[in-house]
Amino acid sequence: MIHFDLICDNDHNFEGWFANSDTFEKQCKAAALRCPQCGSVKISKAIMAPNIAVKGNSRKAPDQAAAGQARMRHFLRQMRQHIEQNAEHVGDQLPEVARKIHYGEREAANIYGDATPQQVKELSEEGIEIAAIPWIEPEN
Repeated sequence: MIHFDLICDNDHNFEGWFANSDTFEKQCKAAALRCPQCGSVKISKAIMAPNIAVKGNSRKAPDQAAAGQARMRHFLRQMRQHIEQNAEHVGDQLPEVARKIHYGEREAANIYGDATPQQVKELSEEGIEIAAIPWIEPEN
């Protein structure tokens, strides 16, 4: 995984994690990335401080990796909390409700729920925006 600091055309900064740099480029060109604050799809990499390994720093790498994983888990938990507070949970009815909203049969709303990979593919092919989000358990 690679981490980038990102910025939208409205100067909102946020982070993104990608399998590699090519994945970021492909998602950016496909307008698959959205600013979490304003929804803009005009995303670019923000200037980042370089992460340079210092000689003798190799013993600290596992601790740094663990710290990075902890930050990622914290971010995912915050994202889950935000979604739960600001969207309606529609459970396994997600594909049906998303279609109703998309085709104007139901009032627009933020929703989340469950869908199979096949259902996600079908929704995407219909032009319905959908995103799979890693759903990490809340901290106890």
